[in-house]
Amino acid sequence: MTDDCLFCAIVDGSIPSRQVFADDSAVAFLDIQPWHRGHTLVVPRRHVVSIVDDPSIWGDVQAAVEHVVPLLMDRLGASGLNVLMSAGAVAGQEVMHAHVHLVPRYHEVSGLDNLLGRDTTDLDAVLAQLTA
Repeated sequence: MTDDCLFCAIVDGSIPSRQVFADDSAVAFLDIQPWHRGHTLVVPRRHVVSIVDDPSIWGDVQAAVEHVVPLLMDRLGASGLNVLMSAGAVAGQEVMHAHVHLVPRYHEVSGLDNLLGRDTTDLDAVLAQLTA
């Protein structure tokens, strides 16, 4: 854990999140600025800046990703999914704690050209749908 890391604070519970899943290695929670409805971040519990710094971090998040993907597809009725992990500021990484973006995609806003945006769905309603 790093004292000045946003995601470390979410992992240790000192900053609240809308948690979708957690195990001994990772935590998955709704992104507070979602690109699409249900946009979820999966972060390892241990602080690693990026997959470039420690490629083994993928093993920390794998089980969480495997658990969350069916939730996003089945409970939210997504038609597709983008999986994204940025490494470094030049790649667009904004929080310097490794994380995987799981972005459900829907027919009405499809394609890579429409990946980035901001969804205005009530996050609490999405959380209730995923954790019911």
